Amino acid sequence: MFSQELDPVFGSLALSALVAAVPIVLLFVLLGVFKVKAPVAAISALVLSIILAIVGWRMPPVQAISAAAAGIFYGLFPILWILINALWVYKLTVATPWSETFGRTIRSISNDLRILSILIAFCFGALLESLAGFGAPVAISAAMLLAAGMKPFKAAMVSLLANTAPVAFGALGAPIFALAGVTGLSVQDLASMAGRQTPFIAVLVPLLLVFLVDGRRGVRETWPVAVVAGLVFAIVQFLTSNFFAIELTDVVAGIATIVAVLVMLKFWHPHHEVEVSGADQVPVVRPTARKIVMSVAPYVIIITIFSIAQIPVVKAWLDAVGTVTFRWPGLDVVNAAGDPVASQDIHFDHFRATGTLLFFSGVITTVLYRIRVRQTLDIYGATLKQLRWTIVTVTAVLGLSFVMNLSGQTSTLGVALASAGGFFVVLSPIIGWIGVAITGSDTASNSLFGSLQVTAAAATGLPPVLMAAANSSAGVLGKMLSLQNLAVAAAAVGLEGSESQLFRKLLPWSLGLLGLITILIVLQSTTVLGWLVP
Repeated sequence: MFSQELDPVFGSLALSALVAAVPIVLLFVLLGVFKVKAPVAAISALVLSIILAIVGWRMPPVQAISAAAAGIFYGLFPILWILINALWVYKLTVATPWSETFGRTIRSISNDLRILSILIAFCFGALLESLAGFGAPVAISAAMLLAAGMKPFKAAMVSLLANTAPVAFGALGAPIFALAGVTGLSVQDLASMAGRQTPFIAVLVPLLLVFLVDGRRGVRETWPVAVVAGLVFAIVQFLTSNFFAIELTDVVAGIATIVAVLVMLKFWHPHHEVEVSGADQVPVVRPTARKIVMSVAPYVIIITIFSIAQIPVVKAWLDAVGTVTFRWPGLDVVNAAGDPVASQDIHFDHFRATGTLLFFSGVITTVLYRIRVRQTLDIYGATLKQLRWTIVTVTAVLGLSFVMNLSGQTSTLGVALASAGGFFVVLSPIIGWIGVAITGSDTASNSLFGSLQVTAAAATGLPPVLMAAANSSAGVLGKMLSLQNLAVAAAAVGLEGSESQLFRKLLPWSLGLLGLITILIVLQSTTVLGWLVP
């Protein structure tokens, strides 16, 4: 059995925390400063974390390597299993004439890519996040924007930035339920608190999207629809999370925003409908109703299958026949308090997994589109080939995450940050942001740091519900920088290897939004906005 230590480096918590941060710093520096390819940066950070786990945290070498293997497995399933099948479904549509029809359909809604960025990346992306999560919304919305005529790099940036607003309630509320599970706090209180934080960011996201697409002119010409989209999403997200169904927060918010934007477009249009380059677009003739239905069929199939899978009876059956839980071989880890570390237990829900449901959606799509079996297999093979370096990147990053978590490096970092006393209210959002930036998942970050946030809050006299929710609400702003999601976006638009450029372009936006939500959380810890805390 391996027992984690919080201060293994010369008995100093501060020094141990500095050492623990080195793999993360190395990853960010290699990506952002030296423009190293993502797979090389990820593998370098993973190797360094294993060395530090063995030498610094005195983790047995077999367990350190086993921890990396567990992370690699988690990277393959469920994360890459989702990405591979999401991209496969998209490629199936590209292989048919319906792809061009779908492009004309979404362009017929508006000739303006700025408005389409709101409808596709923000609204439809939120709907996909609520049902799937784990990179699928980024992959699909980026591909849809590409089909609409947006340049690949811009489509990737827009999709990554848009994915911030719905993540705290994504995958039918999974991050909130995970947070409740590790903290012991009320699910409803946590959902209510997060629903009083994330809407403040959601209001801004559509404006940022149109700025990304077309700069100041984009904001000046399309701010009315951007404001309407942000306000509707924010209000509905607040109301649903606080007073209705937590699981349906993003479903309701996404649908309500789509309806609001479409209704507004019946009465209002920007003076000029332009591409990002500034050239006027040629008006597109709307396809017939039958062609529209066929062109959007794969996405309707996805939503239908995911909705059916969430029916309580169906969900219970899938859990019963398809969920396997087991201890990863070679691991026997307890934390500093002597409790087993949760991440060494693997939950393999292969039937109900998002990737499996996407795979079923692809199979149905092949039948509907009458794609031959041989062509289907060739497209799947081409998808795997396209994602080969993405697979390396994602598995290496998840290996890094698991090694840091199981060796105790993550706990050391968290406890060191929590020792800041009252200043912890400023550090709390940063912890969540770092957690999501590393793991690529708000659920994983909440599982990783949720109990730490509550413990530190109790020690510093801060509201535990506020600090726990801050981990989730601020964490979502790190998702656009996580190497997994950068790799997903780059692969979806055919720009593998551009993760470093995406990282550098999105870093200022991520830090700026983090600063805003940190100010909000600080105010919520005082009498100024303390009345917002349940």
